[in-house]
Amino acid sequence: MAALAAAVLLATSVSPLAFASSEEPEQPAVPNTGVTINVYNWGEYISNGVDDTLDVNKEFTKRTGINVNYTTFDSNESLYSKLANGGANYDIIIPSDYMISKLIDEGMIEKLDFSNIPNFQYIDEQFRNQKYDETNAYSVPYTWGVVGIFYNKKYVKEPVDSWKILWDKKYAGKILMFDNPRDSFGIAQKILGYSYNSTNVEEWENAAKLLKEQKPLVQAYVMDQIFDKMSSGDAWLAPYYAGDAATLVEDNPDIGFAIPTKEGTNFFVDAICIPTGAQHKKEAEAYINFLCDPEIAAANMDYIGYSTPETAAKKLLPEETVNNPIYYPEESILKKSETYVNLPDDTNMLLDTLWAEVKMGGPGQTATLVAVLLGFLLLYIGIVIYKKVKVKRELQ
Repeated sequence: MAALAAAVLLATSVSPLAFASSEEPEQPAVPNTGVTINVYNWGEYISNGVDDTLDVNKEFTKRTGINVNYTTFDSNESLYSKLANGGANYDIIIPSDYMISKLIDEGMIEKLDFSNIPNFQYIDEQFRNQKYDETNAYSVPYTWGVVGIFYNKKYVKEPVDSWKILWDKKYAGKILMFDNPRDSFGIAQKILGYSYNSTNVEEWENAAKLLKEQKPLVQAYVMDQIFDKMSSGDAWLAPYYAGDAATLVEDNPDIGFAIPTKEGTNFFVDAICIPTGAQHKKEAEAYINFLCDPEIAAANMDYIGYSTPETAAKKLLPEETVNNPIYYPEESILKKSETYVNLPDDTNMLLDTLWAEVKMGGPGQTATLVAVLLGFLLLYIGIVIYKKVKVKRELQ
């Protein structure tokens, strides 16, 4: 995996937090037991004890006495919204690369005390000190992977080697699309030959135009709902993360997965962070350390199907997993991949505006919807006034 990851990750200097020895690290004392940490993670993103697999959270509690309150989100944007609005107190979050850099810039995650995370030594050098966290002070890599297309073999007979198939009219009503702006725009950008991280206004507008052209063909914009829709045959084509092949491809012989080789794809890293103001920081760091234990990481990755950033954990995985190009793609594919980085504020604002237009069908339809809603509001106000006047007359 190290050789493969090096193909897409920038060469980096040795982290000052790295451990010189590869021997079993001395574990820190367990912090206060009996407390409960709040963990906020993606759906379907941890081994939970189903089918005799390891229940990661239960095992953590068994070993440390620290309880875990575990909830899930379905996109980086919904995670950010929850944090920004102060809607809940979390001790652990697991965002993606570009969102991590945004959270760092806005002071929304804490620096980690790596003396409480000695198992960080198992994280491969290629996954440290990346653009989203250049000093490796705020995050610990959890998984990595690429984005591809799930397809129903019964109905899609042609090679799935280009993102353009998601614009094919013969599959109208059977196409799913990411329900988040970065991934959806990324697909359009690759078709147009643009970088994911462009700051060119015209390029973003062209990508939005392409997504608007696709919209009539799209059955729904979804995230984890892809599992039910693809498994049932309700949808035939859907872009999603390679790690979920474990759930879809292996459980359903009708479902295939392909990485578009013509344009290239997204290479992502999801990493573990602690939000600013977390109430149980030491206990959260104990949780991070636990997840980095190679045996725990291997059991966890074996269940969720994503790629591990730890060579030590990879050696413990089944041979069929390690040799599967879905989980560990060939170097030629990784060379054509690109990682998201946090965009400037003005570009993010433009992206949010264009995404709203795509989802609503364009500025014209957005204006129409606003007019309709305003009409209903005026009608409601009129009814309320009429009733009040009527009641007043009856009392007179």
